[in-house]
Amino acid sequence: MRRGWKMALSGGLRCCRRVLSWVPVLVIVLVVLWSYYAYVFELCLVTVLSPAEKVIYLIFYHAIFVFFTWTYWKSIFTLPQQPSQKFHLSYTDKERYENEERPEIQKQMLIDMAKKLPVYTRTGSGAVRFCDRCHLIKPDRCHHCSVCAMCVLKMDHHCPWVNNCIGFSNYKFFLQFLAYSVLYCLYIATTVFSYFIKYWRGELPSVRSKFHVLFLLFVACMFFVSLVILFGYHCWLVSRNKTTLEAFCTPVFTSGPEKNGFNLGFIKNIQQVFGDKKKFWLIPIGSSPGDGHSFPMRSMNESQNPLLANEEPWEDNEDDNRDYAEGTSSLAVETET
Repeated sequence: MRRGWKMALSGGLRCCRRVLSWVPVLVIVLVVLWSYYAYVFELCLVTVLSPAEKVIYLIFYHAIFVFFTWTYWKSIFTLPQQPSQKFHLSYTDKERYENEERPEIQKQMLIDMAKKLPVYTRTGSGAVRFCDRCHLIKPDRCHHCSVCAMCVLKMDHHCPWVNNCIGFSNYKFFLQFLAYSVLYCLYIATTVFSYFIKYWRGELPSVRSKFHVLFLLFVACMFFVSLVILFGYHCWLVSRNKTTLEAFCTPVFTSGPEKNGFNLGFIKNIQQVFGDKKKFWLIPIGSSPGDGHSFPMRSMNESQNPLLANEEPWEDNEDDNRDYAEGTSSLAVETET
């Protein structure tokens, strides 16, 4: 009886948590809907007097608004991609692993299983990365999301503002959402500013629209500052071919830690997110190369093209450059063997 109550309580808490997780998304949606009303009706249709100016403002606004809402929708409803079945332990291997009480034997079992898979990253102690909740060997750059309760390919972070885990399947959409959000706020702020000044100087009658115009500028500027910082940070991550998790915790390969192990160069790093067809870069359509289970590494490119080994990596100082060269050289030897 007591156990049944505990299960019911646990289920109720999970249900409440799922409902509350949509609150940040609801807040964003309400703010966007209000901004649409304030800009289209209170600014363009009521405050702006010139017909030509109204048309120009509305055309550009709706063009940006469509891409802004489109990318936000894709960021929210594109499901995180999970590892394929071949990374999961078979029923027999799972039984053997769980019944084995000696940690060193369990570690060796995972090493033997990982030899059949394209995995090159390890834990900090050098062990095979294994998820004991999903019962699978984690592919490179894959991490378990405690909020989504699943392993996510190329996981970047869990974002409460889209109530979704950002990873291989939707990172492009998330980055586009940030870009169009910045553009959306910037466009509103620049077009509203002149009317804000007019209201401030008393050149326009103090009507209901005054509140919407003044508050619209304030909200646009506030969101612009925070979004441009976040967008700039993710642009830096893309230029280095890093995820947020990898920026805070250096990936460990079979040869040891290597913070630039996935850095292929500026152009190729961008193509790892947006694809090699530039016509799709601004459109929220899936174009990221690969399947999310394995990724090209700098060491492999160097082994195939020795000229890349002479490229100077992007580091903060000369000491880091020397560490990087030593790390990638050892990693190249490891992958070739």
